[in-house]
Amino acid sequence: MVASPFKKVQDLPLAIPLFPLDGALLLPHTALPLNIFEPRYIAMVDDAMASERIIGMVQTKPGGDPERPRLQPVGCAGKITTFAETADGGYLITLTGLSRFVLGAELAATGPYRQAQVDYMAFEADLTSVHDTDEGFDRMRLLNALRGYLERRALDVDWETAKAAPSEALVNSLAMALPFDPAEKQALLEADGLAERRGTLVALMEIDSATPLDDDEPRSVQ
Repeated sequence: MVASPFKKVQDLPLAIPLFPLDGALLLPHTALPLNIFEPRYIAMVDDAMASERIIGMVQTKPGGDPERPRLQPVGCAGKITTFAETADGGYLITLTGLSRFVLGAELAATGPYRQAQVDYMAFEADLTSVHDTDEGFDRMRLLNALRGYLERRALDVDWETAKAAPSEALVNSLAMALPFDPAEKQALLEADGLAERRGTLVALMEIDSATPLDDDEPRSVQ
């Protein structure tokens, strides 16, 4: 678990740059590595590094203009906590998840990337570290669902780590790493707290394990 550098949602900026990226899930108290290479997002990182280092990760809705897609109503703000330049002029960064937000009005563009007003109040508990216990957590059911999900894709994990990991770290790492589709990632993001996210994760894996695998489905862990 990564500790938040902010103590309350009122400390977070109300207007932030947006990084629309389907399939990439950022959750509070987690770290997401990103390879930034598009010029507009290099500019976004430059501007973020010169201010509060906050970027909002958000997925898109199906349909609409490919150059300016419609955005999902809920995203997650993260702070750039590691930064390195690559030989080709790109950036390797790590975003530390802070709080989810409800997307508000988009701002008039002052640069090549999108920006919007956001509201964190529905998720003010995100800045509080979870008291991570296994109370009410059926770890065996989750591990069995995970085994079926992975076997169907010829994947594997470090089972000793999975058996011993605190529930929040295990659930969040699986939610971020497993190759769920964007709508499923969004459901995991919007889950109301850790218990609901655990239930959603288990349900997705159990449903998936009972469904025939198409040849074009993803078979790798992010």
